Amino acid sequence: MPLELRPNCECCDRDLPPAAPDAMICTFECTFCRDCVETRLHGVCPNCGGNFAPRPIRPANKLAKYPPSTRRVLKEGCATDS
Repeated sequence: MPLELRPNCECCDRDLPPAAPDAMICTFECTFCRDCVETRLHGVCPNCGGNFAPRPIRPANKLAKYPPSTRRVLKEGCATDS
């Protein structure tokens, strides 16, 4: 099963397209932008308590067969946490 490739940062709702170099994920595929991971979350996933790694970039020729998710996920209250 390929990664879900969520379309946005769960904290600030910034768009994170499949080739976004600053998309970060945890082991449960919670998805955040690098800025939120570093400045708001301090490297700890607010959903599971795990750490983050850069989200792999799916090759463009695989996107048609394995499309990214269109479901936007937001962590309630994250934008006001610091």
